[in-house]
Amino acid sequence: MERGDRVHRRGGVLRLEERGRLMNLTASILQAGTGCTAAAAVKWLPCIQAACDKYQIATRLRVAAFIAQIGHESGHLVYVREIWGPTAQQRGYDGRADLGNTKPQAISIAKAHGSTPGRWWAGHGLIQVTGFDNHRLMGVALGLDLLNHPEQLEVPANAAMSAGEYWFSRGLNALADASDFLTITRRINGGTNGLADRQALYAAALKAIPA
Repeated sequence: MERGDRVHRRGGVLRLEERGRLMNLTASILQAGTGCTAAAAVKWLPCIQAACDKYQIATRLRVAAFIAQIGHESGHLVYVREIWGPTAQQRGYDGRADLGNTKPQAISIAKAHGSTPGRWWAGHGLIQVTGFDNHRLMGVALGLDLLNHPEQLEVPANAAMSAGEYWFSRGLNALADASDFLTITRRINGGTNGLADRQALYAAALKAIPA
């Protein structure tokens, strides 16, 4: 949040006073920016609103970029757990040292749950937190035991907060301020998968949010 901005709550709606203008995060904005159904927008609004409030995602550019990215990552607010095939990519998760999945501790914990690191710590939450290391760090940030209970990120409030924490900890607010949506995508995805859908949601969000 920029200096001088103030957040207000009225009727369950987040209201940001931004240089004299009020911006509301509403169900209609959420539906436009994530591509979700009207019912899903109503369901997710309080949780996403709380995450935006906590992690300073409180300007038009930040909100638009954030909800577009989580909209894509969650299949338009449908999935909070990665769909498991396994696909060829998912079969390679166990060998992902960059995710911490090859660490002895990761292998031991996953085995205790009758699983493997790749599958046990597959994507969870609205932004698909993936891998042993990312679940461990997210658990510390949110005060959750995500090493033994990664399914806690499937709870709506935790799913939204994990997305906000991921966003904030990686400096994505500054990139949103600069309208650098491509770099945001790369930091979340590691590449540009689904870029067209992400950009379409971003455009829809910007259109729905009053300038």
